[in-house]
Amino acid sequence: MHTSRRGLAAWAGLLPLSLAACATAQADTGLTRAGFAAWLDKYGAAWSAKDAAAAGALFTADASYHEMPFDAPMQGRAAIEAYWTRVTAPQSDIRFSYEIIAVEGDQGAAHWRALFNAGGAAVELNGMFAIAFAEDGVTARSLREWWHVKAG
Repeated sequence: MHTSRRGLAAWAGLLPLSLAACATAQADTGLTRAGFAAWLDKYGAAWSAKDAAAAGALFTADASYHEMPFDAPMQGRAAIEAYWTRVTAPQSDIRFSYEIIAVEGDQGAAHWRALFNAGGAAVELNGMFAIAFAEDGVTARSLREWWHVKAG
């Protein structure tokens, strides 16, 4: 699947968590494009290693992780680590990539893809992140994701 940069930017404009609306007069969080890329690199490394503790360390102690739009978010680092332990258990040969869409204030949006094997089947995920960071610009306080799966 090929998605144009214009198509991704238009999609990002539909995110319920509007990045432009979040650019208020609040204090600068220190989130930069390079910092967001570093966070996404660590997220991908934690996923590839199936390291729930490394994934949990990317979030504040009271962070929310909203995997599905109609489900309640997971609350707190312990819940996030338990989720990661459960969902990565059957996965192998994990590859994660991303493209940053926007960084604004304490918010970052990215398009991501993951390829892995699960139970002998090849799985491809294609999704979007909307992430709000703590004031340190290093740990996430809220993650919302939307993704589609192609198994084959």
